[in-house]
Amino acid sequence: MKNIIPAILLSLFPVALVAQTVHEENIDPCTSIMVGKNASTDGSVITSHTCDGNYRAWLNIVPRTKHEPNSKREVWWGKMHTETPDDLRGMTKKGEIPQVAETFAFFNTSYPFMNEKKLAMGETTFNGRRDLINREGLFVIEELQAIALERCTTAREAIELMGSLAEQYGYGDSGECLTLADPKEVWHFEIMGVGAGKTGAVWAAVRIPDDHVGVSANIPRISEIDLSQPDRYMASSNIFSLGQEKGWYDPAKEKFKFWKVYGGVQKPYAIREFFILSNLAPSLKLTMDMEELPFTVKPEKKVSPEMLFAFFRETYEGTEYDRFQNLMVPPPRRPGSQAQSEGQQPEPIRSPAVNPWMNSDMITLINTLKPGTIQNQRTIAVPQCSHSHVTQLRGWLPDEIGGLAWFSFDNPGQSPRIPLFSGMSSLPKPFEVDPQRIFRMDSAAWAFRRANKLAQVRWGQTKDLLNSSIMEFENKGLLEVPGVEKHVQDMLKADSSPEGRKKVQEYLNQYSGNFSRAAMQKWIELGDAFWALFARGF
Repeated sequence: MKNIIPAILLSLFPVALVAQTVHEENIDPCTSIMVGKNASTDGSVITSHTCDGNYRAWLNIVPRTKHEPNSKREVWWGKMHTETPDDLRGMTKKGEIPQVAETFAFFNTSYPFMNEKKLAMGETTFNGRRDLINREGLFVIEELQAIALERCTTAREAIELMGSLAEQYGYGDSGECLTLADPKEVWHFEIMGVGAGKTGAVWAAVRIPDDHVGVSANIPRISEIDLSQPDRYMASSNIFSLGQEKGWYDPAKEKFKFWKVYGGVQKPYAIREFFILSNLAPSLKLTMDMEELPFTVKPEKKVSPEMLFAFFRETYEGTEYDRFQNLMVPPPRRPGSQAQSEGQQPEPIRSPAVNPWMNSDMITLINTLKPGTIQNQRTIAVPQCSHSHVTQLRGWLPDEIGGLAWFSFDNPGQSPRIPLFSGMSSLPKPFEVDPQRIFRMDSAAWAFRRANKLAQVRWGQTKDLLNSSIMEFENKGLLEVPGVEKHVQDMLKADSSPEGRKKVQEYLNQYSGNFSRAAMQKWIELGDAFWALFARGF
């Protein structure tokens, strides 16, 4: 009898404890996938980002701006937890740098991600060696991103600008990776400080080959650097000397590897990098036992945006990496069933408690009843995500539509993707209200989060409805966007004057705004339906 009690309890407890969904074991935030132009299905260059944590999720478009001669650009810390674009609580003016004559418009959220000139970025934090942190440095990573998007048109130009600014004024953040893309190429850039009390930065950047795909997921991945190939590698002037000074690298004994010298990690990958790269290039037969994975792989099938949407929904369900593969229980006993009458032992089934968004309390309970049942393994999709994007850069299209960000609020495994174009100038007002501190139904993020969190209460009962709604909007976007792009090209062909481009901007604002409002309304209706479903108890 004692052997089946845990199974009975597991079948009874899937419900009340899953509403709180912060995974304490999943502390690593952010995943980014990069795709070269010859590796994508349509020739676009792709970067991406999941912002996995309690960061600000409001989104607005900072307009193109002209500045007075000799003016200054203020540099701020503390923007990660503001509630609206006008919220200054918790922010500190760290300093200022000379301003340029004119700055480009860009999409601004916790980590700014695309400008009007088809330059886009993803981000992941990897911390790096604590000895390199210098909080007196002027810049945190999101401010470097904003400045580069304000001033640059290419990934290479952005890397050079951010690197030189960090070296001149000091980098004050922990280790960070940015994945920068323009219509021609995509780069993987990693940066750290140089230690307390020292102004500067150490950084390296590697271009992803045009027919390859790369991944960054909170671990430094850059390995060997060959500065004799400037088309493939860039780095700070202290790239080798700093490691020698710190005693982390001896050129007489070993090859220089950036991840080993400055990352202080045992190997430059974990399950997310492995899962994505091995799925894209299965013939390489990659294993988790390798000291290093290839920095990039050539995918055996060209990569579409839909494939990246699917990767960002991934929880490894049904694979050997499924965290819940050991969570099996006896099926419900039905009196008079054929198996029962013949005395057969029924096959175990997956427990109703299985939920990829399960919170740490529930995991602790299950592992207490059956130790080791649930593996502590980071999935790609996580419920603590604030927002995410998959961004395509297309050189054959005009600036207004050449950058296309498929943006999503909240958990990428539960939310739809909204097409946002580089030529837009405004977003619906609910986009500018953050969900970090309080519940507000005038917040776009809460429209999605409310339904998503309610769906987690009985995921087995709600997932089909939520998944079908995700696909409804994914298919809608993929079907409609080519027509939008064709219409914009026709508009510009008819009138490319400033007035004509203004009309294009208004058309894009209207299209994406209507798409956004339809998605928000659908998720509000889903949330209402889930409340009704659970009206008699959770």
